[in-house]
Amino acid sequence: MSELRLHSEKLFDGEAYLEDKVLTVCDGKLVAIDSDTARADIRLDGLLVPGFVDLQVNGGGGVLFNAEPTPDGVKTMLIAHAQFGTTAMLPTVITDKVEVMAQAADAVAQLLKAGTPGLAGIHFEGPHLSAAKKGAHSQGFIREISEAEWQIYRRKDLGQIIVTLAPETVSAGDIHTLVSLGVKVCLGHSNADYLCVRQALLAGADGFTHLYNAMSPLQGREPGMVGAALFHDEASCGIIADGFHLDDVCGRLALKVKPRDKVFLVTDAMQHVGCQQKEFAFFDRKITLTGGRLTSTTGELAGSALDMATAVKNAHLKLQVPLDQALNMASLNPARYINQAQRGRIRVGDRADFAELSPDFKVLSTWIAGHRVFAA
Repeated sequence: MSELRLHSEKLFDGEAYLEDKVLTVCDGKLVAIDSDTARADIRLDGLLVPGFVDLQVNGGGGVLFNAEPTPDGVKTMLIAHAQFGTTAMLPTVITDKVEVMAQAADAVAQLLKAGTPGLAGIHFEGPHLSAAKKGAHSQGFIREISEAEWQIYRRKDLGQIIVTLAPETVSAGDIHTLVSLGVKVCLGHSNADYLCVRQALLAGADGFTHLYNAMSPLQGREPGMVGAALFHDEASCGIIADGFHLDDVCGRLALKVKPRDKVFLVTDAMQHVGCQQKEFAFFDRKITLTGGRLTSTTGELAGSALDMATAVKNAHLKLQVPLDQALNMASLNPARYINQAQRGRIRVGDRADFAELSPDFKVLSTWIAGHRVFAA
């Protein structure tokens, strides 16, 4: 067992800022934090923070998970997002054929069995959505749950499974069954009224996918899904802080209303992140990057070109939350949501997953299980 000692001038451990500390890493875990800087192997000058945990990643590095639901496709996505401080992710399958879902599940299972670092599970965004709020999803693939999907949701070799669904298309009984299987049920792409959403929450759903986007709005006489998400303290909400998916004031409102640990950042990233290409095929359409915004040829927003480091920067500067809160929104909050808190903090005994940030939020290095997987 070889040890590695990292001298950090300043670090945020998920609760407090510490200065001039040495972190000892062994076998992928943090085994000690001390002040003996004379014995350090590597000096880190940036701010060391818990690695970012992204629960909604459609692609990266030129790869869309739907188009390449393979181990190599996932590895490319992991490498692309590690450049931006992501140390754990859930590759996300957008509404598609069940065969694509099964291939994606097989790829994730194979990588998890091999111990691939940076992979925490899989997210199925659809196909059980509302056609009225489908966004960029393909209406031809939207459907009810069949036995073929149940076979995937019952699997125990996929890490944490998240399923995003519209509660008006899936019964409360089926939601309860999903939760009993260990699946995290998030509500989204839905035109449900408040009572329908509340029934889904009572059945065990406990999250909302990209708050405000593709969901019934808050109105004076009908709270809708947005109102339910804001009102129910026990439910977590993912937000896409790219400046396009939600107005800054709407983001601040959510952060003002929700408990501090119940809002987390996601990228909803497409294949544009980590590569230079601006245009990609997307089912029977194209997605183009213009001025930081991704749009489909049919006009709607189609995912994002956001990375987690920029999401943290935007949360801090545009949504006006303290830096420690913005960092937890990218690490501890999503890690807790998938019951893997050890991925989202710097604590003796936990995984050695870190990101090193410059003062302008550039990622200087990324560490997964004690190994440096990216250096600027």
